Amino acid sequence: MANYYDIDDILAEEELIPVVFQKAATGVGLLDPSSETNNIEQGAKVELPFWLANELNTRQAVVMSIPSCFNQMTRKEIQADPGSVDLRNRCQYFYELGCKIAPTAGDRTIGSFLLYAFKNRYKEVLSKAHTATLIASTKPLTLLTKEETRLCEAAQSSMTSFKKWRMGGSRFEIPSVLGKKRKPSE
Repeated sequence: MANYYDIDDILAEEELIPVVFQKAATGVGLLDPSSETNNIEQGAKVELPFWLANELNTRQAVVMSIPSCFNQMTRKEIQADPGSVDLRNRCQYFYELGCKIAPTAGDRTIGSFLLYAFKNRYKEVLSKAHTATLIASTKPLTLLTKEETRLCEAAQSSMTSFKKWRMGGSRFEIPSVLGKKRKPSE
């Protein structure tokens, strides 16, 4: 866990990851909703939160699969039109989860895919944030992940501050040090 007190980090690690059990496990049958017993058999496919799947993966009890939000269909959609893909419904913490999964996943292209998606969506997020009014910008915000939403809100805030400054805010502030006169030295 990267940041123990960060609620976004906690929620990112709660995303479900498909795993396949490599060993039979007793007393954990409630992890598999289709299990009628309190045991999980070897080869059972279950979805677990990332924090648990990662720990079991390091102990070689399970093999993690890549979540559906990083599948080939999502990659093709992002390559076709990055700004129109609804990543929030697929995974609210798309980039954070991708960065956590990349070292452990068998697919080595996740890192480059995350970079490509972020760079191309970032351009659109900034252009929409700087040109759209606050009322008109609510629709694009529904497509954005938590990270992108924070970036968009920061861009809108900076644009609002810039417009306020440009329209007559204080142009220059005189430092208090300049207002004081020096005493002549004798």
